[in-house]
Amino acid sequence: MDLVPPGTEWVVDAHGCDPDRLRSREVLESVFRRVVEDLGLRAAGDPVWRMFPGEGGITGLLLLTESHLACHTFPERGFAAFNLYCCRPRADWPWPDRLREILSARDVSVRRLARGER
Repeated sequence: MDLVPPGTEWVVDAHGCDPDRLRSREVLESVFRRVVEDLGLRAAGDPVWRMFPGEGGITGLLLLTESHLACHTFPERGFAAFNLYCCRPRADWPWPDRLREILSARDVSVRRLARGER
C-alpha cells in the first residue's frame, strides 16, 4: 500500500536581512500572516513571541491545526530561520521572493523534506 508521507517540512534560511526588520514583531507577524493566508492554513491559537532584550532578535511560534510555523531571528548576523511543518499536502510558498520583499533578504535557501518516510 502506497501511503502519503505524514508530513512535509520546509527549513528556510534567510541571510543578509535588514537587522531592524528582524527585531520587529510587526514585520514577523506579517510573514506569519502571509504564510497562513497564502497556503490556506489554520491557526490553532495566537502566535507566541519572545523578544530578546537590547539588540537581540525574536523567536516566534504558531501552532497550526496542520502542525506549526516557527521563526528565530539573529539581527547581529542578518539571519532568520523559519520552519514550517504541515501534515497535509501543501504547495510550496515562495519563500525567497517573500523574504526578499519583507525582510530585504539577500540570499534565501529552502529545503523541503518529506517526513515519516523510511
